[in-house]
Amino acid sequence: MTTPSRRIQLRDNLDRTREAIAAACADAGRPAGAVRLIAVTKTFPASDAAALVELGQSDLGENRDQEAAPKAAELAAAGLEPVWHFVGQLQRNKARSVAAYADWVHSVDRAPLANALSAAAHAKGRNLNALIQVSLDGDTARGGVPVTGLEALAEAISAAPALTLKGVMAVAPLGWDPAKAFALLAECSQTVQRVDPGATEVSAGMSGDYRAAVLAGATMVRLGRNVLGEREPMA
Repeated sequence: MTTPSRRIQLRDNLDRTREAIAAACADAGRPAGAVRLIAVTKTFPASDAAALVELGQSDLGENRDQEAAPKAAELAAAGLEPVWHFVGQLQRNKARSVAAYADWVHSVDRAPLANALSAAAHAKGRNLNALIQVSLDGDTARGGVPVTGLEALAEAISAAPALTLKGVMAVAPLGWDPAKAFALLAECSQTVQRVDPGATEVSAGMSGDYRAAVLAGATMVRLGRNVLGEREPMA
């Protein structure tokens, strides 16, 4: 149960974050509703996630299945149905679990993972929206397909029966100017759209660089600290 004071804090944070995104859109000459806020609730309790949904924030993000799966189940049991976005690196052995609750997977970076997600979603009578995670600097240790492998992966996802290719996602590489990173991601988006013209979504931008992402054409920003506050150190 979220305390009244915490609910007020979340409401105020949410309002400020939405206003900041709208201002970033205005600065970029884009409509206020051009960018979707994904509130990343990782490390915060299900009660916070539930409060956000009750406050009208429908898109929630998580990056670890072991936390996301029980949180999604708890909200479902309470009759709440947010749109869940899985935004973290994903191993194939977690595909079946993630396919049970996620509506979007932002981190599809290889064909075997795409096939595993598609098979798991099909078995559950579901369809998943898939974004290709791109490794902009070619260092795949943090997840992502190298730019050179983007078109082939887009074709593989397009052929997967229970996946819908929706676009691209990236994290700005360490040490890179975010503007440079997100300009390259915009080029990657064009590459994917040559495979599927409907794959126009661009998931980019976190708390420190979302304004640059909006300026470069992001359609989704993944923000946690702005909405929920500082996280406790991970155990």
